[in-house]
Amino acid sequence: MRYWWVNQNQTYEFEVPGGFLWSPKTRADGGRNPFYDFMKEVAPGDYVFSFSDTYIKALGVIQRRAVTSPKPNFRTAGSNWSDEGWYVQTEFIEFEDPIKPKDFMDQIAPLLPEKYAPLQPNGNGLQGVYLTEISQEFGNLLLLLTKANLKVINQELNPLPISDEEDEIEEEIKMKHLEGDLEKVQIAKARKGQGIFKSNV
Repeated sequence: MRYWWVNQNQTYEFEVPGGFLWSPKTRADGGRNPFYDFMKEVAPGDYVFSFSDTYIKALGVIQRRAVTSPKPNFRTAGSNWSDEGWYVQTEFIEFEDPIKPKDFMDQIAPLLPEKYAPLQPNGNGLQGVYLTEISQEFGNLLLLLTKANLKVINQELNPLPISDEEDEIEEEIKMKHLEGDLEKVQIAKARKGQGIFKSNV
């Protein structure tokens, strides 16, 4: 199990309710972007902290490995992103009391990685960072600061075993060519009977 940090300033309203992460595969000029490459490394059961508008607002659990997918309908966001990218199914629980990392930099700053850090040492976000890995120590600190109830999260968001039915769902999604992953996830959840946990939590 690994910890990740995702900056969702432009896409939070789509990705968190929709239950997914999405990024292009390369920069606009075709060059590599390590923060997009990390999408291929996440695995079911990994935790991902969602950062948006200077707050950590949600915690997600990766459900499936990355697959190639058309760009979701982000409306005006991401107009310069390519039309194909990486899609990672991820279930989120939003925090009732989001935290502002800038208020805890005395504890966070020593845990920032030298390479691919999600924040500047002063607590400001870094443009250009989408998904990046953080250490176990950093992840454990964020769990403490956000008062995340891991027992509930693990019970409700634990990845389900991959079944033949899920493979059929993937094929159905591809065949329908639906616009935007929110619709895709609604089909998958309706077929799998998921989504109820959010109202329960």
